[in-house]
Amino acid sequence: MAMEFEKTLLETEQKIAELQALAEKKNVNFGTELAQLKRKKTSLMKSTYAKLTPWDTVQVARHNERPLIRDYINGMCDEFLELRGDRCFGDDQGIIGGFAKIDERRVMLIGHQKGKTTEDNIKSNFGMANPEGYRKALRLMKLAEKFRIPVVCLIDTPGAYPGLEAEARGQAQAIAQNLTEMSRLATPIIVIVTGEGGSGGAIGIGVGDVVMMLANSVYSVISPEGCASILWRDGTKAPIAADALKITADSLLKLGIIDEIIPEPIGGAHRNYTETLQSVKDAILKNIERLRKTSRKRLVEKRFAKYAAMGRYY
Repeated sequence: MAMEFEKTLLETEQKIAELQALAEKKNVNFGTELAQLKRKKTSLMKSTYAKLTPWDTVQVARHNERPLIRDYINGMCDEFLELRGDRCFGDDQGIIGGFAKIDERRVMLIGHQKGKTTEDNIKSNFGMANPEGYRKALRLMKLAEKFRIPVVCLIDTPGAYPGLEAEARGQAQAIAQNLTEMSRLATPIIVIVTGEGGSGGAIGIGVGDVVMMLANSVYSVISPEGCASILWRDGTKAPIAADALKITADSLLKLGIIDEIIPEPIGGAHRNYTETLQSVKDAILKNIERLRKTSRKRLVEKRFAKYAAMGRYY
């Protein structure tokens, strides 16, 4: 997936790949040249990602090689038992979840699922969950409350599925019920936006004691394209809308919508899975340790106060 602002960086990466291939084919040592190019690549990554615009960040958040929930499960969890179905309609692969073990901590891990191939994306509806997905998520959260284990939610969705079938099965009601129930769930809830956090589809599993974002993720009430289409009847003005919406991690931290930014490797999460997964894992374990010291009653009180304070203008 080529991003315009990475043009020079991608050209340098291509030169490195070509030189490495030539060195193997001709059995020639290009060590000095490769070292220079790799230093140039590192410098370009630092300078490029230090000055991303909000629209650039949207492109990174949507990158098709960015780690997805299955990558986090495989990279962070020692055990994972997936649980399916909402006990009402069926199973939705737009949201998956189950019991997980991260080091010695038992958690209920829930998150949006996208795919890296067209076939997988169709199966998971491109991460746009149906109401049965949100009802399944709530069922798993209630199980976590019953067994007194923390809930960890990973958000990566353009939004809840807006189709007629989803509306007929109670999409709005399912999301609204999740907001209500999560606000009073008597167990710690940790939320991380790992890619794109869009609209009610994100907040449907996004009410937490701690809300974090990866540095190059976005979180918004509407996509920049949707906002531009409504305000200016022109989707090409999405970059302007992205700037106005304050959808980046830095902006949302200043506004008090999120609590913490998880740093990404130089060049974005899609360039270094190992470091990204370790950073997310460390953030989860650190906050579990902190939240478990708070009583269940106090957790709910603080969570309610946290969300009640949002949107106040001084």
